[in-house]
Amino acid sequence: MTAQPVLIGPVPLLYVQNLTMTEGYQIQRIADSKFSQALAPTRKAIAIEAMLLGRERLLLKKSLEVLALNSRLLVAATARTLAVTGIPVVCGLTISLDMQITDLRFTQNVQKRDAIDVSISLEHVPRGKASALAGEIADLALAAGTAMFGGAAAPSALPAVPSVPL
Repeated sequence: MTAQPVLIGPVPLLYVQNLTMTEGYQIQRIADSKFSQALAPTRKAIAIEAMLLGRERLLLKKSLEVLALNSRLLVAATARTLAVTGIPVVCGLTISLDMQITDLRFTQNVQKRDAIDVSISLEHVPRGKASALAGEIADLALAAGTAMFGGAAAPSALPAVPSVPL
């Protein structure tokens, strides 16, 4: 069984080691009551740790750097839909539109010469109500489809340290 890639915009990450999604909610006290309730999500962040392997690793690294640029025009030139929606993140945990890369960290070491470790932090930056609604509908469809058709996720077969050819 092969693992599904995590897509950061048009960039596929095939060897994701860890993915964390954090959501924050606005809490407001109900008038003349001792009760409070969550009104609306206020913050969504996704953190991804992955490995870039093979001959394409430097191309993938450069693609992530281009996506992280602040200029929406340059990002939009990379993929036309990004001018309207931001960077979509598609994985088994969520479909999140309107994301922006806030931090990239690349690491290479002597034990894994043919790999680059990458840590990516993304923050939800809404572009408009229509894209926010589309993202929520896509996320709901993912949850419903997983509940209906998916089972337990199989563990990754990726070894902890890739072999280095001598």
